[in-house]
Amino acid sequence: MSYYNENFLLKNEYARILYHNYAKEMPIFDYHCHLPEKQILENERFYDIVDIWLAGDHYKWRLMRNFGIDERYITGDATKKEKFLAYCKTLGSAFGNPLYHWSQVELEEFFGCNLEISEENAEEIYRICNAYLQEHVVTPASLIEQSNVAYIFTTNEIFDDLTTFEKIKAKGYPFEVLPAFRADKIMNVEAALYTEYIAKLEALTHAITDMDTLEDAIRIRLADFIAVGCRASDIAVEYVTPVSAREDAEAVLKKALRKEAISLQESDVFKGYFTYFLMKLYGVNHIRTELHFGAMRNNNSKMFRVLGLDSGYDCVSEHGSLTNISRLFDRLNEENALPATILFNLNGKQNLEIMPLLGCFQSSEVRGKMQYGPAWWFLDNKVGMEKHLEDLTATGHLATFVGMLTDSRSLLSYPRHHYFRRILCNYLGTMMTEGEMTTDVEKVGQVVRDISFLNSESYFRMK
Repeated sequence: MSYYNENFLLKNEYARILYHNYAKEMPIFDYHCHLPEKQILENERFYDIVDIWLAGDHYKWRLMRNFGIDERYITGDATKKEKFLAYCKTLGSAFGNPLYHWSQVELEEFFGCNLEISEENAEEIYRICNAYLQEHVVTPASLIEQSNVAYIFTTNEIFDDLTTFEKIKAKGYPFEVLPAFRADKIMNVEAALYTEYIAKLEALTHAITDMDTLEDAIRIRLADFIAVGCRASDIAVEYVTPVSAREDAEAVLKKALRKEAISLQESDVFKGYFTYFLMKLYGVNHIRTELHFGAMRNNNSKMFRVLGLDSGYDCVSEHGSLTNISRLFDRLNEENALPATILFNLNGKQNLEIMPLLGCFQSSEVRGKMQYGPAWWFLDNKVGMEKHLEDLTATGHLATFVGMLTDSRSLLSYPRHHYFRRILCNYLGTMMTEGEMTTDVEKVGQVVRDISFLNSESYFRMK
């Protein structure tokens, strides 16, 4: 038997009441993830746990590398069983890492396997889980439905095929899958494949020769996204650069279209204007903006050449850009075009600086318009979530918070929402127990319900 039980992380009676009576049964709103929508559409049955549990999950890959596991057992040609055994061996002593908790919960909630994950139990766990997959029809849709998910926002590049979402809707699933608009590949003007990305956009719109034609193409594609239900956008940068002049950005664009090398300074110039343009466009169209910053990507060049993007070789950037974010927000606000924005920070040293900045741009037009995004990536662990809640309550208003997301490519990642809900309920329950806030359980419970689901449903204009 494992350490996991119904009162996991719930350390007092108030915490247990809040979780079991108010949080546990609330639906999930996954407003930022990287699930492949085509996998949801095709809905093919799973027969081996490795295909769901380890495939594509660079969180788990990274942990295995930290334990000294050879790459053959991570992304290489080892058998599925060998990879599974290697991960269980890794996890058995990964105390305190969120995967130590998440993986145990995933096995128990989805496969009914309550053996503690370890090298000693790995063979039996593999047998139990695969026997479950033989006896039950497990598909992407069944996993999502079992997790009580109401809405999923996938993250889609500007030139992605939107007919997939229409086909998913026609399937009649008891949950909605909608695209979040992302133009990062058009933003990253320095990329070696930039003209290929432009060509993909041209194929869906028109010839792109300058800033006018590029901006028009983006407007066309955003309208296409909105037509299939898009409510949100996503921008991911290492740091936010100053808003530059449009003509300077256009000069960089034309240089890139000529396939000339773009310097870091030139890239920053283009991104400074382009971020402003995108956010203004989102504001005018009432599209919520999710702005992620603070990730330094693809640090290991050798492994990048072997495995490509999103394979576990990213880290936290030391580059701060709050002054630039302030000036960006202020300019958009002056033009009455500042969109409702969720600001995701990856550098924990800046956490407490963010909320006061967001407080400068709140508005009655949207409750909690400027959001301090949930603990993200390297921060979405118990310590990071608790610190996020402390900073949010100290300088903002917890009751307006839009809650957790998965930011994952794994269909088994939905227990992370309940992991967060347990931490939230324990945080509030502890203050109630220690006499630091009201003990009106119904009042506090309503806030828990709001954070778990209802705030997101309202924020993204679903009803």
